[in-house]
Amino acid sequence: MKKYIIVVFLFTFIKYKFLLLIEKIFFMCENYFRSKNLINLNSENEVKLHTLLKKVAEERDFEICSVKIKTNRNPINIEIIIKKTNGDDISLDDCAHFNSPVSNEIENSNLLNCSYVLEISSQGVSDELTSDRDFKTFKGFPINVELNQKNSRIKFLNGLLYEKSKDYLAINIKGKIKKIPFDEVLKISLCTLKD
Repeated sequence: MKKYIIVVFLFTFIKYKFLLLIEKIFFMCENYFRSKNLINLNSENEVKLHTLLKKVAEERDFEICSVKIKTNRNPINIEIIIKKTNGDDISLDDCAHFNSPVSNEIENSNLLNCSYVLEISSQGVSDELTSDRDFKTFKGFPINVELNQKNSRIKFLNGLLYEKSKDYLAINIKGKIKKIPFDEVLKISLCTLKD
């Protein structure tokens, strides 16, 4: 009886391993053929897709920040990050309204001959402060200032954003206001305040 159980167990185990191997082979073949099926998404067609997306965005007062095409997924993912040309915030409705015309244009162009998932999103908040709006929004927040001072040992300053003018950036470092000329500033980014 024990030998019979061991044989059945071994047979079941071998069958299970064999099925796993077949599944792996099938998955590899599926990905191989799917990638061969996407050959029409070569660099020329990818440029055409980017141009098409840019055209659709401009018609609706959007700007394409980035496009990522992830062909390693099944179905493939097309991630498009947009922003408004006038600088306003992107809402969820904006992303939804942009999705339909983009999807229709991709379908009509015949650049993709496979199924895909289209993801439209906004840039989100960047850690780096660049616009006047950023400086107004994050006044009083902890920032890290990367300096361009060649003759100084100080390369970074941490403090609270106090003020930004045309000529300088003012930060609060432990209760003292330090004004830094903009020609000495390389980068300003949000951070966590270190004591």
